[in-house]
Formats: sequence, structure tokens, C-alpha cells
Amino acid sequence: MSAVPEFKPNDHPSGGWGSVKAVTTYLIREEALVAGTKALLVQNKPGGFSCVSCAWAKPSKPHLAEFCENGAKATAWELTGKRMPAKFFEAHTLTELETWSDHELEVGGRLTVPMRWDSATDRYLEVSWEDAYADIGAELKKLRAEDPKSTVFYASGRASLEASYMYQLLARLYGNNNLPDSSNMCHESTSVALPLTIGVPVGTVTLDDFEQTDAMFFFGHNTGVNSPRMLHQLQDARKRGVPIVTFNPLRERGLVSFANPQSPIEMLTLAETKISTQYHQLKIGGDIAVLTGMCKSLIAMDDIARLAGIKRVLDVDFLAEHTSGFEMFAETVREASWAEIEKESGLTRDDIEQATLVYAKAHAVIAVYGMGLTQHRKGVQNVQMLSNLLLLRGNIGRPGAGICPVRGHSNVQGQRTVGITEKPALAPLDKLAALYAFEPPRTKGLNTVEACEGVIDGSVRAFIGLGGNFVRAVPETERVEAAWRRLRLTVNVATKLNRSHLIHGEVSYLLPCLGRIEIDRQASGEQTVALEDSTGFIHASKGVAEPAESTLRSEASIIAGIAQATLAPNPMVPWQDWVADYGRVRSAIEATYPEIFRDFEQRFRIPGGFQRPIPARERIWKTSSGKANFMVVESLVADPDTPETDPDVLRLMTMRSDDQFNTTVYSLDDRFRGVYGTRKVLLMNRDDIDRLGLAEGAIVTASTAVDDGHTREVPGLRITGFDIPAGCVAGYYPECNPLIPLAHHAEQSKVPAAKSIPVRLRLASPDFGLPS
Repeated sequence: MSAVPEFKPNDHPSGGWGSVKAVTTYLIREEALVAGTKALLVQNKPGGFSCVSCAWAKPSKPHLAEFCENGAKATAWELTGKRMPAKFFEAHTLTELETWSDHELEVGGRLTVPMRWDSATDRYLEVSWEDAYADIGAELKKLRAEDPKSTVFYASGRASLEASYMYQLLARLYGNNNLPDSSNMCHESTSVALPLTIGVPVGTVTLDDFEQTDAMFFFGHNTGVNSPRMLHQLQDARKRGVPIVTFNPLRERGLVSFANPQSPIEMLTLAETKISTQYHQLKIGGDIAVLTGMCKSLIAMDDIARLAGIKRVLDVDFLAEHTSGFEMFAETVREASWAEIEKESGLTRDDIEQATLVYAKAHAVIAVYGMGLTQHRKGVQNVQMLSNLLLLRGNIGRPGAGICPVRGHSNVQGQRTVGITEKPALAPLDKLAALYAFEPPRTKGLNTVEACEGVIDGSVRAFIGLGGNFVRAVPETERVEAAWRRLRLTVNVATKLNRSHLIHGEVSYLLPCLGRIEIDRQASGEQTVALEDSTGFIHASKGVAEPAESTLRSEASIIAGIAQATLAPNPMVPWQDWVADYGRVRSAIEATYPEIFRDFEQRFRIPGGFQRPIPARERIWKTSSGKANFMVVESLVADPDTPETDPDVLRLMTMRSDDQFNTTVYSLDDRFRGVYGTRKVLLMNRDDIDRLGLAEGAIVTASTAVDDGHTREVPGLRITGFDIPAGCVAGYYPECNPLIPLAHHAEQSKVPAAKSIPVRLRLASPDFGLPS
């Protein structure tokens, strides 16, 4: 990590010797070389543990090293030899720790004992687990008596299916559906869009499809950082001659080229595989326009074929048998103007038609996307347009084809499967009522944005966080942090210290838990947990390392402890039996969701796991029409909040570095983008730098170009030229989160529109100094 900010263009492939060096360096730095190396040998393998980083699929026949650079860093991060015991907090007030960076807070090591904030000394002080549970329970009982809807139960996306099931039951027994989770901040747009189009809330692609596909299209996903293990599938496909077409504002190394660290030949010869055969750098928010252009081109090609009496371009048999709404959609697309498509996308008609030709020639196409589609004001429509494109040629429910949303956190999709949802319609409330002899709440709970609004307006009084760094991850950072201190109770279950633990309520607890990689010993012996990956497969995961400290408790144990201290005894809810043997929780999950979890205990342990039912893979459409639905998108403008008439307003997208997972920052370097020693940086088009009278290295303040009575600014950002379309700028998450208004979210799904924030830049005073 550089002591002074440096900027060095990087044209090396992803993977290769750079990844080997980064992994080795991080294992040594975290004092986890021995424990980390042993763990990596069984990471994402049968009998081992599922990576605590991304949710990419776990193969039944894994590679020798079934982990990526970021996955290895996540493992070292959890198995670090460093500790933050009670003595650390005796030396530091929370006010002092608030001045530390995200990296400085987490690099200190694992938390070891339960602690309560002491207002007299502004320090966390050690308490016993029993006292912590008793006090938390007493506070929750008081709040429940006043209004059970005033407490929020947040889940970060890392908790197992067993812990997640227990957590959602705790919330509903308490009396609310306030179960926001990290999917509210990323793929809720997927969960809203796809049920309307193809009748399922998840993707339809499996690893087997990658072996059979004829073409792949990527939209708004940085594979080299967010799901690097997928590069194995992409490399194999490219070696078979499969074209990969990418649409992304930034030219990301992982989708340009890849050198496989597991290939001795590639490592010795410095060979690399070109990943994208076409790479189109569309404007931020230009996805609806691009997809409209591709659909328009495809339909025009089909119109010509139909008139000429030759083989049709569209899959007319599929359209007739399996879809609804095609004619209205086709007419809307035919009327779309190429001039407007080019203006909104930032690409030429020829660019879009060249991509369409690849699509038209392929029998089986996979469309992969990430938060570059979902985190927009029209994020739901983005996903629906991608679904429309696939339906035109029958690319849903065909081997080698389908839609593939790539989830971020390791079990965020699984949490939703077992009831972590604020939407009562998505939870089996009648089944829960029958199993546990209570009346579940039937009113909608709070999602992430609504929880923040409730904190600000005072209707939310308590926050229980099952992992994560909520305060740092959400939009509107300054207003949320100011209001957060007025909460009566904040409880955080965590492995390491982060900023959410410092911005506390009147009563605040920090409860240290076991990590997934650690052996979880309960009354019946060592426990195994279940998780769901991005492709809907449910796997076993078993810890392999000794716990960091004997004082740590599992997430399931902590949930049960809080529940028993808070709720009246219920003989139908055996909290302690569940903690003693997680197999009993799995039996409860199977009883609640028999269609998904039939023979759960037997099937989840087999190599590769088992897939949840995805009817769309069988061309069974669980929609209101009984068919796959084309959805008409009325406008090509994905982000109407950005004023087109003001040339000084830029579209800012937030991004992660290669040395980062969610809000966890492993170092201040971003090797793939050539940024070293700082995260206070904005990547800008060089013409925009000149046009706005700025210069390379200038220090600016970014302010949100929204006139709603609130000032939102991030100062001390260093400008550097980068290969990004004109009018666009990129900055790091979560450093740029203060610029996102709470109201700037996706319509329908309320996902924060972090990929297109309207901003202005103001030159700082000359003596401001370089940021660190």
C-alpha cells in the first residue's frame, strides 16, 4: 500500500502474478499465513466452507484452488491473528475512533467479548453474555409495549439459512416485518422485475449452462472484482470460441483479459485470455437505450426476413406459445428513434447493431448483469428490458441460455428464500402461524430506505444488526448518522469493528460472533450450515478453523439469546434445541418450505448441493398471465434526476476497488484501475476535466445537484483522467454515499440509485492538500 497517492495506468490482465502476490501479501499482513492457507485448500469444496465473500456458484467438481483473490483476502480477514480485546476500547473513546478510516477500524482484528457503550466514559466496556441479553431484552420489551413496529431487524447477507430463519421468526414473533437486508441495496430491482416478466425472483442460469452457451452478454458488472471465480467459466467459453459482448461505462480489467493463476503454462509464459470480443463503453444510465436499440435491430431484421420469406430471426414458435404482450412491445420498439437511442446510450447505431448481430447468430445466450443495471432510478425497467431481449429469441428455459443476476454477499439470496423480507406476501405467514401458534404481523415492514426514513423522522427507535455496516452502506450518510444517535437501542452482531458500531444509540451493544470459517461447536457437536448461491443451489458449509476466542458465540446462539430474553416462552419455538443442533432448524425450514427444501438434510450435503425449483427453467411461467410477459418501457431515460440542460452536472457512479468487499476495505490500493494509496478520488473523462477548467490532480468538492433543501457534499476528492464516457464520473463506495439522497432510488424496488448520482464539482482552495 502506497504511503503517498499514486496513479499508474494498468494494462495487465486480471489474475496472474498480480493476484498471487496480493493474496500472499495479505495472508502475511493479517498474520494468517498458516491458518489461511489451510482454509483455502477446502474453500468452496465439499466438506469445507463456502466463501464469506461473493455468492458465485460452487461447482460439484471444484478446481484445485476454488477461490479467487478477493475470496482469499476475505478468508485472511476473518482468520486474522490480530485482536481487538476489551483493553483496546479502554484506550480509545468512540469519539476518537470515529475519526479513523474504514480500513483503520477493521484492520485492527477480531472482536473478542460482548460490550456495552458507557456514556460516562464514551467507551465500550466488557459485559457478560447473560447481562447483555437481559438488558437488550428489557429494552426491546419496553419498545414493543409502546410500538412493536419501532424496531428494525437488519440482516447483512452473510448469515446462514439456519440463522436467517431464526432471525425472521424473532422479528415476526416480536410483532413486525421490519426485515430489511442488503438485497434492498443491490438486487431488489431484480426481485421486483423478474416475477413480472418470467415468474421467478432469481436468475435461471446454472454452471452447466456456461458449458453449453453460444454467446454471453454482460451489463453493468465488474467480474474481475465482484465475482472473479466466474472468470474460469468465461475463459473456458472463450477457448471454445464463444463471443462475449460487454456493456459497461468503465473498461474493467477482468472483462478485458485474464491470466489463470492455476495454469502453470499461462503463469510461466505470461499468456492471457482475451475475455470480451466486443466492449462497449455506454454512458452511465444508458442501458435501457442500448437494450431498446438491440431489440429494435432484432425486430427490424425479423421484419425483413418475414417479408422475404426466409428463416425468421425471432423465435416465433416460442413467442406464440410462451409469451404475452409481444405485439405491443414490438410496436413501441419500432417507434423508438435511433437519434434518441444514440443520445441516451452514448453509443452509435453501428455499435449496437454489431452487438445485435452476435446475439442474432447465437442459438443459446446468457445475459449476465450486476448492480450497474439495478442501482438506477429505472433499475426495475433495466432488468425488464434485458428480459425482453432474451425472450425475443427464446433464451429463457433453454440449455445454455438464461438471465444471470450476479448477487454480491454470500447468502443474500438465501436469506430471502427463508423469510428475510419486509413484504408479507413473500413470507409463508399462514405456515408460520400453524407451526408456532401465533398470529404473524400482516402489514408491510420497512425496507432499507424506509428504515433510514424512520430513523430520521423518529418512528424507528431501535436497530438490531445481524452483521454488516449499515450506517456506512446506506445513502444520505450525514442525516442518517445525526439521527442515529437519537435511537434508544442499537445492537450489532459482528466479527470486526466498523463505523456502524461507533454511531450508536442511547443504549448500545456490540456482540462478537463466530465467523463462518470457524468451527461452530454446540451441544450436539460441530455444526454445518446451509447457504444459497447466485444460481439458486443450496450447499453445506462447515467451519474448519479454531475460533478466534473461546468467548465468541455463533449467530444462531446470539439470536436465540436475544429472543429468549425478549419474548414470552413459546413451547412451539425450541430456541435452545435449535442452537444445540442446527439440523433441527433445517427440519423447521423444510416444514415451512416443503416445495423448496424437500429432504433438506440429505440433499444439501451432496457435492454441488441442490437447486431450488426455478419454474422458468422448465418454461413454466408463474405470472398472472401464465406466460412470460414483455414489459413496455415508456422512456429511454434511466435516470431522470440528472438535468440534461446543465452541462456542469455530471453522472457519478459509485464503485468498489479490487481491494474491497462491500464496505470492508482491505487496503487503499486499486491495482486494476492504477490507483494507489487513496480512495478519495474521482475518475473523469479527460475532455470533461478540460471543459470544466480543472486539471489532473486537482482537489474538488463534489456536491449533489438536487434542490431539495439539503446540502450533500464530499470534499477532498482528487481528480484523475480515466477511460470513461464524457459526462460521467466514478468514485468509490462507501466514500461517496453522502451524495445519494434517500429519495434517489429505483422506482418500485427502492434500491438506492448509486450508479447515477447527479453531481457538480467545485475546485478546493490551493492549500487543501492531497487526501489520504
